[in-house]
Amino acid sequence: MDNLDYGIIGNCRSAALVSKTGAIDWCCLPEFDSSSVFAKLLDEKIGGSFEIITDGSYKIKQRYKKHTAILITHFSDGKNAFEIRDFMPRYRKEDSGYNAPPEIVRYIKHISGTPCFKVLYDPKLEYAQGNTETYVKKNFIVSLTHGEKFDTCFLYTSFNKNAVMEGREIEVTKDGYFLLGYNEKLFQPTVRKMYTELERTKVYWLNWSSKTPNYKKYNSQISRSAVTLKLLSYDKTGAVLAAATTSLPETIGEVRNWDYRFCWIRDASMVIKVIGELGHKNVARRYLQFIVDLIPDKDEKLQIMYGINKEKKLTEETLDHLSGYRDSRPVRIGNAAYKQRQHDIYGILMDVIHEQLAKYSNDIENGEELWGITKGIVWIVSNHWKEADKGIWEFRAEDRHFTFSKVLCWVAIDRAIKVARLFRKTRKIEKWAALEQEIKQDIHAHAWNPDVNAFVQSYGSAHLDASVLLMESYGFIHARDPKFVSTVKTIEKELSNDGLLYRYKNEDDFGLPSSSFTICTFWFINSLFKIGEEEKAMAHFDQLLSYSNHLGLFSEDIDFKTKRLLGNFPQAYSHLALIECAINFSKKESEEQVLESLRV
Repeated sequence: MDNLDYGIIGNCRSAALVSKTGAIDWCCLPEFDSSSVFAKLLDEKIGGSFEIITDGSYKIKQRYKKHTAILITHFSDGKNAFEIRDFMPRYRKEDSGYNAPPEIVRYIKHISGTPCFKVLYDPKLEYAQGNTETYVKKNFIVSLTHGEKFDTCFLYTSFNKNAVMEGREIEVTKDGYFLLGYNEKLFQPTVRKMYTELERTKVYWLNWSSKTPNYKKYNSQISRSAVTLKLLSYDKTGAVLAAATTSLPETIGEVRNWDYRFCWIRDASMVIKVIGELGHKNVARRYLQFIVDLIPDKDEKLQIMYGINKEKKLTEETLDHLSGYRDSRPVRIGNAAYKQRQHDIYGILMDVIHEQLAKYSNDIENGEELWGITKGIVWIVSNHWKEADKGIWEFRAEDRHFTFSKVLCWVAIDRAIKVARLFRKTRKIEKWAALEQEIKQDIHAHAWNPDVNAFVQSYGSAHLDASVLLMESYGFIHARDPKFVSTVKTIEKELSNDGLLYRYKNEDDFGLPSSSFTICTFWFINSLFKIGEEEKAMAHFDQLLSYSNHLGLFSEDIDFKTKRLLGNFPQAYSHLALIECAINFSKKESEEQVLESLRV
């Protein structure tokens, strides 16, 4: 497989990736950040997978059931046809809460004739460490691993279990199922029960998606991206993951391979802002509670990231027995970046707190805690904004005075003032306003480089950085300000490569980046649109959308030459930025239509 041609299924507890030929090549149970059951994605020989295999006469097509996370893989040789309907159950319980067990259902839908397939069922528990043994029992197939850790999983099926395990040909004459579960079932599954699970899950997703507004342009892309962001949210705590995978490389054969199954305050807050704009209040409410739970002490500094169950220590280690995606080593679990200092997170978090309070001020359960957090953030920013940090791109070498970090320190104070007004806590405002102006003047004095004619990556630098494009989005500068227009055009000239953007071009800890960071291209498109180059922006947007995979999904990076997807997948960053661009384009078209109707 040359590209990341996968679909994601999930239930806000865990997720799995299904290839365009119907193979589950990545799945962690019982939760997103658990060890893998299938990891062929990270080692084709020993990683393990769950494949439905047909002969060469079958044509395979794949799509999502519209507005849902149910993935349909259709097999047909013209006369004989069947479908796999892959999903992880999620639906509302009759009493309260949601049913979201650590399970994958592969519902086999008979379409026509007598199609045949073989099964390769090869779980490799605990990241394929040690030896996984699989046994056929009376009611199920069980897999277990001993060694340093003990783990099990169970496969239930309506098909002949021995035929499944032996890879013998199976004829499909009626509907059937496979149920992969982390736990042994108390009651034996049946085809009827699995069909009911499918229908309940479908209804859940249709209800959830119905809250997303309809847009004049790019509606299907917005809807698919919204579902993808929801799939990356962890219901139990409110955390939002950066991506569903670990160690998919930014460049094939290099070492920029990171574990993204954690909650970065920056990424998650950006996701929540977009999801909140789409009207999905509960996701935003749960995330704010996640933040409240993380900050019990008023003077406690935020880490840049946490585990999805609020873990603060995310020790990074390498799995040297795995060869890596396309032999890109190392495979890492955990992420050492949790120790880094990045000042931008305070502004990004304050922005989302203000956004939610402004929208739902009458319906915020934890207003007092949020006001306490606001005061705490102002205290931290006022004491530390003059210090250097690692920046948004998490440079692992020396600290610098990154422009983006300084701008977001300004955002933190600006939004804190707005929150103070919402809460009518006016005695703080005068002092905070003076700090806001001090930071703003400092940025204009030190981040603007007249020789480059642009805001630059860090104070005293001549290097450009795509992150400064967000100055306008966060309200630091007006879109038509000559300084911002010039910055956009300079970045286009220096960082754009065939319409795709470098994050930056200066060498970092690992040399010169050789792939485009997808979110940066979306930021650039949005900036072009804002400065008035709307036709060019939309042409770039349409071009970028064509680089998604067959299901409209994006990873973290795109290769400049081949346009193949690279990096962890699917990437929350990429999809939230897609939604922001698409909404801006759609709003503009709606405004123009209103003006046109008034003229008529």
